Amino acid sequence: MNLDALVISAHPDDAELSMGGTIAKLSSLNYKVGLVDLTKGELGTRGNADLRQREAFQAAILLKAALRDNLLMSDGDIQINKENLLKVIMVIRKYRPGVIFAPYFNDRHPDHIAVSKLCKKAVFYSGLAKIKTFDKEQAQEPFRPAKLYYFMQTYTFEPSFIFDITDTFDTKMKSIEAYSSQFHNPKSKEPETFISKPGFIEFIKARASFFGFKIGKQYGEPFYCEESIQLNAKDLLNIE
Repeated sequence: MNLDALVISAHPDDAELSMGGTIAKLSSLNYKVGLVDLTKGELGTRGNADLRQREAFQAAILLKAALRDNLLMSDGDIQINKENLLKVIMVIRKYRPGVIFAPYFNDRHPDHIAVSKLCKKAVFYSGLAKIKTFDKEQAQEPFRPAKLYYFMQTYTFEPSFIFDITDTFDTKMKSIEAYSSQFHNPKSKEPETFISKPGFIEFIKARASFFGFKIGKQYGEPFYCEESIQLNAKDLLNIE
């Protein structure tokens, strides 16, 4: 299956928190968006790996993602090495997405930073014919996505563009709620974490509202690109 976009994240729920509205919007427009988590989030304080996997697939259904995969790297120890680099290259060559979305390269969580660096290397090296990879014993053809976009997690940045998610904000929040083990639940007896505090979900809502306001919409999600972005006349003149 060839994808229009591939979202690569460190942990289940990263994609939903950062760009769930964008995923849902693109899917609603019949674009094929795939989600790839590099770990199962097995080091998370609340829940467990199996539960988080079930939650992840439920969230993907809500977002109408074309697929969800997991590369089974070690949570808390995502190494930027040849083995992991080849895993990411293989998934890019397998799904041949037009664009890649990855974590911004500076963040509170070291895993997010590692995934960002892995993705940047993989996007470039996936286009080199002399790097050989195989899928089910079949040689993969080199392929390089057109763009690498970074999504916002905890730390903020000045975005290259903001995507309007007003129509899909509710879907984004439902996909986050699918991770009932991770976020605020007054009935839970598990330890409180950074993301399980009641204020965290309010922060996610406020951020979407803030970036939406900046583009004259109700809700938005910010992205950063290291390269210049081309606009056509319709975009330039703000024609709907």
